Amino acid sequence: MKNDMKKEMIKTDVAVVGGGPGGLAAAVAAAREGAKVVLVERLGYLGGQLGSGLPFLAFLDMHQRRIVGGIAEEFVERLKEKDGTAGHKYCPFHLSSTTIHPFYSRIVCFEMIKEAGIELLMHCEVVGTKVSDGRLCSITVAGKGTEIDIEADVFIDGTGDGDMAYMAGAEYEKGQPESGELQPPSLMFNLSGVDFERFCDYIEEHPEELPYNMGLTHIQPGYDAAFFRNNPGHIFFGLNNTIKKLRLESKCPIDRDTVIYIRQPMPGTVAVNTIRILNFDGSNVHDLSRGEMESHLQIMPLIEMLQKHVPGFEKCYLTSVNATIGVRESRRIMGIKKFTKEDAVSGSIPDDAIGLFSYFIDIHSGKGDKTYTKTIEEPYGIPYGCTVAKDIDGLMMTGRCISVDAVAFGSTRIMTLCMAVGQGAGVGAALASKKKMQPRKVNPEEVRKILRQNGAILTLNEAK
Repeated sequence: MKNDMKKEMIKTDVAVVGGGPGGLAAAVAAAREGAKVVLVERLGYLGGQLGSGLPFLAFLDMHQRRIVGGIAEEFVERLKEKDGTAGHKYCPFHLSSTTIHPFYSRIVCFEMIKEAGIELLMHCEVVGTKVSDGRLCSITVAGKGTEIDIEADVFIDGTGDGDMAYMAGAEYEKGQPESGELQPPSLMFNLSGVDFERFCDYIEEHPEELPYNMGLTHIQPGYDAAFFRNNPGHIFFGLNNTIKKLRLESKCPIDRDTVIYIRQPMPGTVAVNTIRILNFDGSNVHDLSRGEMESHLQIMPLIEMLQKHVPGFEKCYLTSVNATIGVRESRRIMGIKKFTKEDAVSGSIPDDAIGLFSYFIDIHSGKGDKTYTKTIEEPYGIPYGCTVAKDIDGLMMTGRCISVDAVAFGSTRIMTLCMAVGQGAGVGAALASKKKMQPRKVNPEEVRKILRQNGAILTLNEAK
């Protein structure tokens, strides 16, 4: 006998779809401002790539000022209590690195959601939207044979790919303007049994393995073996010569010219961020399926390459693989404001900024092994309007699908900023619901006042 889909209905003030860094911060911020919040997540854990082994980058700027606070900083402090991070460490390459225990991170996410009184729907995806008179009125999510209609005053798209906004018909951009090229994804995995002293000895003897020729003026000579040896939470980016040689010999299983790892809080463990899948669109289920399979199949050949050719990795072994591929780029939903490359490079901090950042522009080629980079000399600020959909009322965005151009995206996609902007979007959504107005009508200065009260940093004068 055929069983029909079970039907349910939920009414709420704010509905957030996607529980990654941006969605998490948005949901928590909205709930703390008194909004009734529903958070929808398609996976069985929260935090997105926070649980992959990736670190927070660039809490600090080039001058070692802390420019991100609020919920993002609170998240780090909660991890410190669990010995899940050593905190913010200066990095001559990445400005700063805040390595985080991937599994403790997932626990902290659930703690924050529960404390905020947020209704959580997991293993659910958006399957439909209802737009009436230019306003997003409701969405339908489905999972495990159940369809749930959610009505809300404000919806926040934190899906990364802008799935909900796309289904609602929102204007979006995707890829580079002329080519449509999208940055390739990566699949994070952990290796244990790494001999860091032996590896650092090798890098000390072969400094040519480190990249100083990337067009990044901020890279300091201190990015060297001594730095890696003395910084337990470092990020390594290099082995250029080794990879070049192995590729010429057809002994390299990856389509890139470097190896990246992040030293983890666990002894002898690194998270490897080196897998690369070309010609990939994360908003396409066929590409996602191919990417998940191909990325997993690259892992063992890559481990074998490291074991055979990189001192210190001879006895390394696989200890975990992230639950899902990490998509770098897909849709960017257009807002009532759009942040551009020129804004980022000039260090623009507008009066309605809801978060500061200064990570360099980092665009991985989706068709080859090249990477475009450009230093950001001074911090910039993301306007509130970048989180408010241009053409659909009741719709906001957070995370990597906010309203930015393709080049600025190379900086704004970083998790630290996603969380900072998410907090601003959540406050804006709560105010819109409380005042019975559209998010575009919310006074950004009211948002900024609340953000400051909760530890956010919005001007350079407030930098720590």
